Amino acid sequence: MTLQTIQTTCAYCGVGCGINSSVQADAHHASVQGDQQHPSNFGRLCSKGTALADTISLNERLLVPEMNGHKTDWDTALNAVAHGFAQTIAQYGPDAVAFYVSGQLLTEDYYVANKLMKGFMGSGNIDTNSRLCMSSSVAGHKRAFGTDTVPGCYADFELADLIVLVGSNTAWCHPVLFQRIKAHKEKNPQVKVVVIDPRKTQTCDIADLHLPLKPGSDVSLFNGLLVAIAEAGKLDADFIRNHTDNITDAINCAEINGDINSVAATCDLNAEDVREFYRLFCATEKNITLYSQGVNQSSAGTDKVNAIINCHLATGRIGKAGMGPFSMTGQPNAMGGREVGGLANTLAAHLEFNATDLDIVRRFWRAPNLTEAPGLSAVDMFDAVKTGRIKAIWIMATNPVVSMPDADNVKAALEACPLVVVSDCVADTDTLRLAHIKLPATGWSEKDGTVTNSERRISRQRALFAKSGEAQHDWWIISEVARRMGFAEAFPYQHPSEIFAEHAALSGFENNATQRLRDFDISKFAHIERAAYDALLPVQWPVNAEYPEGRARFFADGLFFTPSRKARFIPVRQRWPKHKTCAEYPLVLNTGRIRDQWHTMTRTALAAQLNQHIDEAYVDIHPQDAQQYALQDNAIAHINSRWGKMLARVKISANQRRGEIFVPMHWTGVLSRAGRMGALVNPVIDPDSKQPESKHTPVHIKAYHANWYGFILSREPLPWPEAEYLISIKGKDFYRYELAGSGQKNLADLQHWLNGCTGDSISYEDASLGMYRYALLHNGRLIAVAMLSRDTNLPQRQWLGSLFNKSEIDSRGRAALLSGLAPAGEDIGRIVCACFSVGENSIKNAIKGGCCSTAQIGAQLKAGTNCGSCIPEIKQLLGAK
Repeated sequence: MTLQTIQTTCAYCGVGCGINSSVQADAHHASVQGDQQHPSNFGRLCSKGTALADTISLNERLLVPEMNGHKTDWDTALNAVAHGFAQTIAQYGPDAVAFYVSGQLLTEDYYVANKLMKGFMGSGNIDTNSRLCMSSSVAGHKRAFGTDTVPGCYADFELADLIVLVGSNTAWCHPVLFQRIKAHKEKNPQVKVVVIDPRKTQTCDIADLHLPLKPGSDVSLFNGLLVAIAEAGKLDADFIRNHTDNITDAINCAEINGDINSVAATCDLNAEDVREFYRLFCATEKNITLYSQGVNQSSAGTDKVNAIINCHLATGRIGKAGMGPFSMTGQPNAMGGREVGGLANTLAAHLEFNATDLDIVRRFWRAPNLTEAPGLSAVDMFDAVKTGRIKAIWIMATNPVVSMPDADNVKAALEACPLVVVSDCVADTDTLRLAHIKLPATGWSEKDGTVTNSERRISRQRALFAKSGEAQHDWWIISEVARRMGFAEAFPYQHPSEIFAEHAALSGFENNATQRLRDFDISKFAHIERAAYDALLPVQWPVNAEYPEGRARFFADGLFFTPSRKARFIPVRQRWPKHKTCAEYPLVLNTGRIRDQWHTMTRTALAAQLNQHIDEAYVDIHPQDAQQYALQDNAIAHINSRWGKMLARVKISANQRRGEIFVPMHWTGVLSRAGRMGALVNPVIDPDSKQPESKHTPVHIKAYHANWYGFILSREPLPWPEAEYLISIKGKDFYRYELAGSGQKNLADLQHWLNGCTGDSISYEDASLGMYRYALLHNGRLIAVAMLSRDTNLPQRQWLGSLFNKSEIDSRGRAALLSGLAPAGEDIGRIVCACFSVGENSIKNAIKGGCCSTAQIGAQLKAGTNCGSCIPEIKQLLGAK
């Protein structure tokens, strides 16, 4: 077999990590390592990136086009899509159609989709799931800078003396960046880290100060900081006078907050902690403020972004080494989508819906039918589908029936829509189940193009394998539909390099100081040939005649992209979420990611390694709230809002603020019966960015009183049993089902659940205790095991799952199998380190054996030596020794 090493880019978050993959194409096998030379990660990968090679199986792929549930050929499917959209436009007008696209697309895919919808279909109705994660940053940047410009770069993290992390569990959501920050702090003891987050997360492991502020109060906190900067005499008078406008209005507005004590009361913080934060910021010139979804995902997200930017403009700490505000984006190509106009309210190449820019795009694309107005953003788009204003929608590489707020409304909208087209690489998602036409797209390991990370760095994503089955690249699919709609001349592409070159040419078209100077300019690549494109190295835009090797930072020269070339201070006032808690819904729901999973788990759930650490949807709740609502740890809870409901496993944690709960976003209807968090979330949006409020939904919680609890481990996937609570989990050599429900169950039910499995049975029952255990073996190998109990006190699944790797279970093992008690030394316990599958018991044993530091545990067990995200948990175990 021939081995080939291919450099590509990770498929997950906006860090944009480089990967070296050793590929055996003829065996469809690859291994993954971090690229030591890539400037985003210098060889580091998180647990998700490390497990990418486990997600390239073809078993779960959509590999053939389908129409109305039946396989078809590409020509038939493409003709149907083109005819459906053309007929809808002819009958109802261009605003009756829409595209909902994704930060999982490559820039070339994004560009072609945007060109087709806005330039040739004649509607602005193309929006992206990046609307859900970073559009508030876009709006805040544009208000302050005139353009959506990220001022700094990752190198600034390692040059700062104060790092402020706002609304970000960086340790779990951007682990590679967190490790860079952690290493910088360890080498430089004077470096201070402040974490501003309602929850005490794993990121607080390196914090010198944690401010657990009241959700939504960020504007008050940073307005107070702006006033403190002025009162401390730390305003940069020269920078403000020469390079900014409107500071007086901004400070006058900020003063409404009152003094530090008033700010602390508003934010529900200790006044001395607030004072210390302000002192550190004022006293430290080299400071950087890193923010993520806790800022963006808010009905006041844009104001939060501008409150942060105001403080950096006031001190002149922007665009210089180790200084500035920095948005950590969520998806691998959220930035690429911003560059090509993937948002409904923008045009390609950072152009806007004004007469000048519309004329530029119209002439460049030769698109007389170019839309002249923004389209509908995500929430409004699906509302329009629901009401029938949009009658045909094409969804690409995303799963809105899970990820959108008020997700049941989105589901109902698609169920009623006359034409739903979905392009995806997997065969089964909540959204695909509602598609009339399914189009098989290439997956990460087959895609070929570019992505742009959070620091404006363009990297190549290179295919590891040829296209599988009949799957096609998204740009090809879109272009073929365009040709069938009569736009062949504008969509002649035969290779992604041609699309990239056109994208680059548009970025430089009439882009100069005498016409209109724009930030996004990669015109150096306007004539790039295929060989140069294939060899393209990571580079930060702009890349043009002035910056042929790219540019790390903007704005150090004090020149911005407003008409005056000055930055704008934006006066902002504290605004609270529209929906407040009440007697019926007394708790605030916060949502977010967990360490080892991604979005709606269509990729990560395929990697058994990533399902070990946290394997069920859960709800974090403070101990006093748990007591008030009669919730037990590890039991199950009903969570209800005005919009929907879910069931989740209870985790009692003092790291959670009172009156608030946290639920992860990842579980779907494909993986759970009642675990879709999106069904709960309110659909309120920020008036400027149109980004949904995902961090503040009033909810009610109560105990789910099941009559029985159980689980199944099976070598083969099984039909889902009837149960109100059900979670499906993929293990290394087995499939696992966690179950709970009403009514009565007994041994016969276990036998029924395993009816599709064959083998010799062994069983145990104690009807008086409601305890039933049943297993099937074939030639000594474990085929399946199922257990029932009246309470949640069931055997640990980790050890039982390890038995599927054994060629034979001996008599001693069979007894242990039914008891659920592992023989001495065999149970490694709950997984702590997903990268190397290191369990809690193994770590505890290492501690008992003399390991007294994370470094020693890493040396003995490897735990914590890859992405490092498990180190906070290892420290907890060390502290409990």
